[in-house]
Amino acid sequence: MDRTTLRVDQLWRDGAWQHDVRIGVEETGMLGVPDEHTEQHLGWVLPGMPNLHSHAFQRAMAGLAERRGPGDDSFWTWREAMYAFASRIGPDDLKAIATQLYVEMLKAGYTHVCEFHYLHQRPDGRPYEDAAAMSRALIEAADEAGIGMTLLPVLYRSGGFDSRPLNERQRRFGLTVEAYLRLIEQLRAEESPMLRIGAALHSLRAVPESALREVLAAEPLRQGPIHIHIAEQVGEVQDCLALRNVRPVRWLLDHATVDARWCLVHATHLDEDEVTRLAGSGAVAGLCPTTEANLGDGLFALADYLDADGRLGIGSDSHISVSPVEELRWLEYGQRLRARHRNIASRQRGASVGEHLWQAALAGGAQASDLPLGACEIDARADLLVLDEDAPQLAARDGTSMLDSFLFAGNAPLVRDVMVGGAWVVRDFRHRDEARIAARYRSAVEALRATA
Repeated sequence: MDRTTLRVDQLWRDGAWQHDVRIGVEETGMLGVPDEHTEQHLGWVLPGMPNLHSHAFQRAMAGLAERRGPGDDSFWTWREAMYAFASRIGPDDLKAIATQLYVEMLKAGYTHVCEFHYLHQRPDGRPYEDAAAMSRALIEAADEAGIGMTLLPVLYRSGGFDSRPLNERQRRFGLTVEAYLRLIEQLRAEESPMLRIGAALHSLRAVPESALREVLAAEPLRQGPIHIHIAEQVGEVQDCLALRNVRPVRWLLDHATVDARWCLVHATHLDEDEVTRLAGSGAVAGLCPTTEANLGDGLFALADYLDADGRLGIGSDSHISVSPVEELRWLEYGQRLRARHRNIASRQRGASVGEHLWQAALAGGAQASDLPLGACEIDARADLLVLDEDAPQLAARDGTSMLDSFLFAGNAPLVRDVMVGGAWVVRDFRHRDEARIAARYRSAVEALRATA
């Protein structure tokens, strides 16, 4: 990679469009001081968006759980279909699926992904010869696609709040606390500017209190981000109330030092006190509106949370959709449907909904990913999106309307070029290796479907 300088007509930085900016890209892939030579001219440029919640393997089952069952379908019935699909996936399958997914993410504008990873063991629960085999499949997929990754190995110990053992379909998720900590230490040795290693607790129902205390006190979890699924479904809240006599987010805030290292994924069902306390903790609420809609989870208390200065980011989760535009659009649209008003995310008169959502998701996504919080600043990774300024949807737009039009003017692809770590991975809407990666993905999914 040669050191170069980019001359940008309009660069989104520090929450505003800056005109005629020169930024340097170092040979390391980081942003640095501009050089006098090797200039490339770009038009409208955004920092790449972090995707703070992903289960990569679920991309291959998107659209396969949309037939009504014998009763009322919910997250819990969908989960059984997911378990059945997950039971057939090995390291090679996971790599093929994840690489294709990461290509789709890049083309949509995601330049970093937090992979919430719990397929640790063989389908029958026996360990792989290499305990990190499935983790390495994801790392290799990210490297091949050219996307940054925060890998979050998941601790998954029990099948419910009553600490019941894992069932047959959950056995491959399980690790002892000791094995889990060894896995994190093993993977931490591989960290780089493109790879961060954090930790994840699957949920309060899957991590008993004793295991939670033990793992949070361990040395490997004293650094890096910590993510957890929480309060996604009403049933989860009801079970927590029945067995612990307290709502899940309140229980977590009372029993762990939840701070800026934490990302509470979904947090859909909060009462007023939980909203205020979560916002005050400095943690990020990890919102996944298209998955939450697909599963019928409910709507996050966005307006109250923003009024309390809460931090948020977005994730594509089950990948029923792979688009930061659609996540942010439906984050706003869900609130409009509930409130029967418009422009909910902008809390001040005259403020842009698109600008507020994009900037909030950039900051929260970076925090949850363990990336520098200042996008497009010196010593940050060079992750950039170049918009298609020739697109009809962006015609006659200026700095007062560009981001609103990008998010709310339709479904045509508007990200023309994508740079990650100083390398162009998407040019003129095409990934540098998408045909070969797509062919391998098709073969893998066809083989998985044949064994169903």
